[in-house]
Amino acid sequence: MDEETERLDALTQQAGRWLALSAGPAERHTTAVVAGPYDRVAWRDVYAQSAALRELAAQLLTRHAHAPDLLADVFLCAYQAAPRLRDSTVMAPSRLLHHQVVTALTQSPGFAALRRDTAGDAYAAAMAVLAQASALRGLLERSREVRERTGRADRARQEAEAAAAAVGEALRQAAEEADGQGEVPAPVAAAVRRAVGAAEAAEDEVRREDGAAAQAMAAAVPGIRSAARNAASAAAEAVRQEAALMRAWGVDAGETERMPFEERARLAERLRSGRLARWAELIGRFRQMAAGERARKVEHATGELVGVTLGDDLSRVIPSELAVLGVPELRAVFAARYAAGELMLYDSRGEQGTGRGAVIACVDTSHSMYAEGPGGVTREAWSKACALALLDQARHAGRDFVGILFSAADKLQVFRFPGDRPAPVADVLDFAETFLGGGTDFQRPLGTAAKILEEEFDDASRARGDIVLITDDACEVSETWTRLWNEIKRRLDFRLFGIAIATPGTATASGSVLESLCDNLRTVDDLTDVHTTADLFRVI
Repeated sequence: MDEETERLDALTQQAGRWLALSAGPAERHTTAVVAGPYDRVAWRDVYAQSAALRELAAQLLTRHAHAPDLLADVFLCAYQAAPRLRDSTVMAPSRLLHHQVVTALTQSPGFAALRRDTAGDAYAAAMAVLAQASALRGLLERSREVRERTGRADRARQEAEAAAAAVGEALRQAAEEADGQGEVPAPVAAAVRRAVGAAEAAEDEVRREDGAAAQAMAAAVPGIRSAARNAASAAAEAVRQEAALMRAWGVDAGETERMPFEERARLAERLRSGRLARWAELIGRFRQMAAGERARKVEHATGELVGVTLGDDLSRVIPSELAVLGVPELRAVFAARYAAGELMLYDSRGEQGTGRGAVIACVDTSHSMYAEGPGGVTREAWSKACALALLDQARHAGRDFVGILFSAADKLQVFRFPGDRPAPVADVLDFAETFLGGGTDFQRPLGTAAKILEEEFDDASRARGDIVLITDDACEVSETWTRLWNEIKRRLDFRLFGIAIATPGTATASGSVLESLCDNLRTVDDLTDVHTTADLFRVI
């Protein structure tokens, strides 16, 4: 074997690892979070549905060529129940920044709080990504050197893999050109030497670029961790606020999760920017208070014992009366007194029984309802919050709810929410945000409410409805109207509860229109207090 062939054999032995690389270079991942098919579909779907996410990706692409992969990692961190990160050694160098970002996110104190609201909820996870948009822009801007260095390392690795492939090709060519004694033509052997030399130089370049990228990353880590902490906290707060906003308006998590992405986004935007958006906390407190009062209500309870009375209710007979039954000679006396309703019974004072018909809230929306009370709460905001709590009350009892917004005699709008079907969120918002303006008239809204109860009685034989009149004003009613009102009220056996908001004393004084019309009248002066009408939710 000549000297040239011996050198070729030595080169072939040295090139073994290059052959291995050319046969199949190690896989380098472009996403830091391990994701299954379902997770990847969730990201693709939410990205396709969210114009805001696509816009953010387009903005970040001006700073970072792999921005969509970074957004996918941030999304998956929030979306997955137990996010698992790949080892950094299997990541493409250009994506090592992503790995460091998501590592810092998952280790930040606010991340656990964030995932309580986002795990398994693609919309909430997407919102978390959008809430971190500013932090991600700043982070990419400050990590320019890291991105440049890791990009060079990525290119160097790709060039090394190409050089390894060239070694394999040169060796293949040498094997084809070798004669029967294994001797290879000198030009072919030289080509193998050049390929191996280029591969070794490429490998040296990879080591240099990897080292430079590692140094740049180490310098950037403190800033990345700080930005990740701030981003996680901002995202957690944004998601928490939206969840609280949805709860305040009575939108449960199951309902929102079934909504298409854009519909849910539009609903969230409407809640954030609507007429009563700033009063979401008040609405939520009203609903919580009403729920608490419902929990205190005990149906068919005997109530507080206040003495002894006469009657025939065997469930309340006092023990001494029952003792008479133990004497055979006195049993006839007991039977006679029972028939005459003269048994001694425990007397009690309990809650008034609840109604069975519709709950109707007549809400004044005249100009004066714009007025603000303590804490800047408007009369309208307090009234609508109370009415929405009454809507919850009716739905909990399976009763119809009707919202009647009124002002002057020619301004009235009716919103119906049957008790046997869900209340559409859009319709609830329409009811809450409608404001008519103008003066105040009681006859038309109360007459409309009575007519609705009459129709319900005729159609379903349901009596004992409840009307709640919420107003900040007083007005006159005619004698004819009053006579007709009293007649239908006796026939249908409904109740009228009055709530006077910040009205002058004369409006609710004895003999006033409100006092004469209402079975139960109360005045609310402190509009920050939702407990003023707490007892209302125990009797309706």
